[in-house]
Amino acid sequence: MSDARARLLSLLSLLQTPRLWSGSELALRLGVSGRTVRRDIDRLRELGYPVHAEQGGTGGYRLTAGAAMPPLLLEDDEAVAVAIGLRTAAAQPVTGVDEAAVRAMGKLLQVLPARLRRRVDTLTSSTVAHPFSPAAEPVDPDTLVVTAATIANHERLRFRYRDEGRHVEPRALVTAGRRWYLLAFDLDRDDWRTFRLDRVTTVVATGARAATRDVPGGDVAAFVASRTMRMAPTYPADVVIHAPAAEVVDRLGGPPPGSLTDQPDGTCRWLAPPDTLEWHAYRLASIGLPFDVGGPTELAAHLRSTAALFQAATASGSAPGRSGAR
Repeated sequence: MSDARARLLSLLSLLQTPRLWSGSELALRLGVSGRTVRRDIDRLRELGYPVHAEQGGTGGYRLTAGAAMPPLLLEDDEAVAVAIGLRTAAAQPVTGVDEAAVRAMGKLLQVLPARLRRRVDTLTSSTVAHPFSPAAEPVDPDTLVVTAATIANHERLRFRYRDEGRHVEPRALVTAGRRWYLLAFDLDRDDWRTFRLDRVTTVVATGARAATRDVPGGDVAAFVASRTMRMAPTYPADVVIHAPAAEVVDRLGGPPPGSLTDQPDGTCRWLAPPDTLEWHAYRLASIGLPFDVGGPTELAAHLRSTAALFQAATASGSAPGRSGAR
């Protein structure tokens, strides 16, 4: 790298620190004249970096927000922190954030030096989910990154799914509630398939070009939704909780999906979107407040059978194998 290019990168790194830099400070840091600093500032502006100059005795240069996102220079510890943050975001589905986190993580890990990659792996492998976390089975971040890359590069993909080899042309990653799904055209079965990504292992990008195919119906999200709903029946729920809506939100740490409306008698009505009976029961148990089920009847039946299991498990008053223990 030429001295001019290295100096330009050093200047950019300094300006990305959120403070005002005087021309003399920059010249001293870079070991050049004030004239050279001004020329390099002009070069950064030509490259799209919005460098703002303030006049006067206390003036100087600083990088401001522009119309587009320019490339960033990160120190080692900053890169590690960003990678860990992106992995965390990818594992916690949030509308508009999770898929973007996977794309950004793929770009970052592609250029991250091996020594920093090891630091990221060490830190993330030491992190476990809280036992009461409602998250689904964890997805390997590398699986997400490799899969996202093959989709972007229109490559074929090989992996193991439930101990069976698959050779596919990946089309899209879709988040559905608490899970990641891969929509792909299965080359061996000559048909579209949906795969739960937490069950995908040994992912390998083959490098072979994937064909351009239209998803049936043209809507990726709708197609995956129709496929996943066939796997487990889902139902909307109508529940009256014997507490104000604010208390429910406080107990859950945020508003539940669907609508939660206060009623004149001090209760609140929760109209939950379609989900599995098991997940409805989990949310209601997590709230820990008295409630009445208005529908569906399947949910009421599921709660009765679940309650019977718990009642039978605690009827004897002691755990199996522990009688007579001292």
